[in-house]
Amino acid sequence: MAYLISNIPYTKVWIRKEFTHGHQKYHGEFIHGLAVAVTTMPDRCLSFQIIFTGCEADGKPNPHGGAMWARMPITALVGDIPGDEFPERMETHLAQPWDCPSHTHSIISLDRCKPSPWLAKIAGEFHTARYLFTVDFTESEIADCPAQHKQSHVMVLTDGQWKGNMVALPNNRVRVTSPALWVTGEGAPDFKPSQFTHCAEQDDSYMDPETTFNNLYHDNSEDSNEKAVNRKSKFNRSKQKQKN
Repeated sequence: MAYLISNIPYTKVWIRKEFTHGHQKYHGEFIHGLAVAVTTMPDRCLSFQIIFTGCEADGKPNPHGGAMWARMPITALVGDIPGDEFPERMETHLAQPWDCPSHTHSIISLDRCKPSPWLAKIAGEFHTARYLFTVDFTESEIADCPAQHKQSHVMVLTDGQWKGNMVALPNNRVRVTSPALWVTGEGAPDFKPSQFTHCAEQDDSYMDPETTFNNLYHDNSEDSNEKAVNRKSKFNRSKQKQKN
């Protein structure tokens, strides 16, 4: 389980250049790079380790190739996909509706979900998207609460006014399409967040050693079974006294 920063499937991106100069200038300009790692910090959006390629120099002096930038926020990134122009910058709450809940996380690429387009619901409208990878979180009160836990599916939007922007959305704002395996649903799923954790050892039977250790090596002879019945009866009487 990673803490703070993890490798990701490297992704070609364009970086809004104003993010490299304190938002003081270069608005509307972009420089090319590779996103090679992701950082998770509580109460912040995802951020990325960038290696700049300098390919935008196009024969001119190239000061950026090989330079690095840590913790570049997701709203600075635009996917390297075909397009006539760069998209407008998204507000952070649209690009990633929920901040990271923990430093501790894991990265996975959901292979079965990767080839097909995804549908991303943003500001009440659906957009197609290209899936990249998923960030899952743990080891914090919010991340491990069944009712609050959220994954961040990182993808690049492929249509609409924000085409090209990178986003990180939870399960309840995306649909995966795969016509060969399932029919894409319409309308709101009849789901409700779970309020429960499921743990075997919370059951009262774990107070009874005879039940707990009834495994392949358990002695099933008649004498042993009679002793087990007596212990079980004693255990049940003890439980009844506790209730009374």
